[in-house]
Amino acid sequence: MTPDLTTRPIGVFDSGIGGLTVARAVARVLPHERLIYFGDTAHLPYGDKSTAAIQAYAVKICDLLLKQQCKVILIACNSASAAAYELVREYVGSKARVLNVIDPIVAHIGTQYAGRTVGLIGTKQTVNSNVYRKKIDDLDLGVQLRSLATPLLAPMIEEGFFDNSIAGNIIETYLTNPTLDGIEALVLACTHYPLIKKQITDFYRERVQVLDASDVVAAHVREYLEQQQLAAQAGTGAPAHHFFVSDFTRSFEESTRIFFGQEVQLEHYPLWE
Repeated sequence: MTPDLTTRPIGVFDSGIGGLTVARAVARVLPHERLIYFGDTAHLPYGDKSTAAIQAYAVKICDLLLKQQCKVILIACNSASAAAYELVREYVGSKARVLNVIDPIVAHIGTQYAGRTVGLIGTKQTVNSNVYRKKIDDLDLGVQLRSLATPLLAPMIEEGFFDNSIAGNIIETYLTNPTLDGIEALVLACTHYPLIKKQITDFYRERVQVLDASDVVAAHVREYLEQQQLAAQAGTGAPAHHFFVSDFTRSFEESTRIFFGQEVQLEHYPLWE
């Protein structure tokens, strides 16, 4: 690949702060890559939106990320990956490569959990789309998938309810649902959920392996860039990441600063004027 292509940034988008878990993991394994992050805070959560609405948001966000000359666009949201990945890939064409968060997780489940029972929690959009079930069934590896929609979790996390009794009660109510009985692993199929991974892990007391998708996805992005010869080379100092939001919120700014351990500048970019 030409050197100027390798120096272009990676675009990452999500409905809010959830995708920051993926962006942080990507920054950790690819420290020389510059990230352009878009949090669609005006329309969160995506999990209860229609497929058509999510597709409309995704196309608008891609317009911005293409203007920023991103070499890769990572849909760091399960709901948007389920609803808009194929459309986005077609829309973007040859201008950038498009990756989603679902395919790397499915591949990981196939290699680690063949012939076993796996639970999955996610938004209504992700679970009702049946995208995980279809892709896992296509592997034909005998994985029994038990999916449960947990619609209160993403908005709860966006409001900053991570580690308190309210969060604990909601998490326990979902995890005791009979749908998840007898699972050996639990996929956190929403990029917000790593923020409550500790509570989920504590609930299961090591009886169930809790799969944090952000690390799996970050490893996939690194592997992809290396295979495609798109990886940035070591530069001088840490790259300056750029953060856009469709609606400015103080909690997003605070979360971003905590996640990246640095002062961040949020730029307001409404999808519709």
